[in-house]
Amino acid sequence: MPDIKDVLAKAKPREHTVRICLAGDVAAEVDRLEAELASVSNWQAESLVDKNPGIEIAERIKEARERMQAAEVEFTFKALGAKAWSDLVAQHPGKKDEEAWDVETLAPALVAASAVDPAMTQAEVDELFDALNFGQRQQLIDAAWQVNGEATSIPFSLHASAILASRTDGK
Repeated sequence: MPDIKDVLAKAKPREHTVRICLAGDVAAEVDRLEAELASVSNWQAESLVDKNPGIEIAERIKEARERMQAAEVEFTFKALGAKAWSDLVAQHPGKKDEEAWDVETLAPALVAASAVDPAMTQAEVDELFDALNFGQRQQLIDAAWQVNGEATSIPFSLHASAILASRTDGK
């Protein structure tokens, strides 16, 4: 049987990281370029010197996607301890008797309380949420809920397994 001191020494709060692209303007540019590329998809050369207009558009899409990737920000969340979770829930009681908490107020507060990199105050979360769309806000909220509410299990990686299974080590 394991000694509880050994178990406690191994116990670390769960962490979870999400990446969010903050360049909404560049995302719109990619959408426009994709539509432009689709409009020339039936292009056919009329002579050997004709150059496919899709090539230049595809290069612009690649460059814009690289800018989008550069505009991604990692947000790391760490699970709250039992007392901190209980205190936070108590600060956001449900509006009806059957509700354990008020989801509308608890969710952004949970983001602020669980965010460790970058750390954020409630005011900063509110300001960030004003700049993000619903899907981006939901990504942050989901990450905060996940790190605090889901059990930690060993994930299966199909991609990593496929790579490792393809290795022959020269045999």
